[in-house]
Amino acid sequence: MIGRRLNLWTTLRILALAALVLVWCYPFAWLISASLKGQQEIFSKGLNLIPEELLIENYMRAWGAAGFDNYMLNTALVTIGTVVLVVFHSALSGYVLGRFQFIGRNLVVGVLAATLVVPVGLTIIPIVDFASALGLTSSRLGIILALSGSGQAAAILLYAGYFRGLPNELAESAQLDGAGFFRTFFSVMLPLAGPVTATVSVLTFLTAWNSFLIPLVFTFGSPELRTLPVGMLAFVGSNETDWSGMAAAATISLLPVVVFFFFMQRYFVEGIAGAVKQ
Repeated sequence: MIGRRLNLWTTLRILALAALVLVWCYPFAWLISASLKGQQEIFSKGLNLIPEELLIENYMRAWGAAGFDNYMLNTALVTIGTVVLVVFHSALSGYVLGRFQFIGRNLVVGVLAATLVVPVGLTIIPIVDFASALGLTSSRLGIILALSGSGQAAAILLYAGYFRGLPNELAESAQLDGAGFFRTFFSVMLPLAGPVTATVSVLTFLTAWNSFLIPLVFTFGSPELRTLPVGMLAFVGSNETDWSGMAAAATISLLPVVVFFFFMQRYFVEGIAGAVKQ
């Protein structure tokens, strides 16, 4: 009797989880379906996922006519540059906060934690003013610096928590061998923080790839520097919107993110678990 109840409970849980998976995945399936439909069919068929005719030209129009080949290159360059800079400066900051005691350390940690609740929209004006003073607006470098220089408190705190849990003997042994601050960090500490680096890389990649506000503001005068999210505006006209082309463009934008996260998900989970455990 108990065994039957357990089997029934297990079956109910499986069905409930399957229903949640379907609800979660349906918008993505609908997006792919809409990218293969005509403009009228998207609205006439409602929630139907099976197109009457597969219109591959939607992808050709999004990739070529709308300039998404150039937007993809811009997004890749901006994302890679942002990931490299964020990992570099957040790892160094986290190393100092996690391994060294100094006056004001707790205040710095508190301020970093407080910035987690500050919306990006509130900081966009000083960021743009500062970039304009340096002559970095309308440039990929300006976008990279703007994305990598703000909103990285979570990455710094992840590194700080991980480095705090590493044995002191590691740094002491390196110092006995004559290693200085930077050599100890790059040769000993940073390689040990591989799981956290993977986690920060994934989070930064997703944020930079999908960022809209900062690239939009920085490319007002330079449409050729637009990234994929900003490039979606090309399908919005004054009189109508190309929904099928926009769906195809959104699918193109999501594909690299899905592939990247698929290969990095194991390291992402390990990094989060390792940082929390430390």
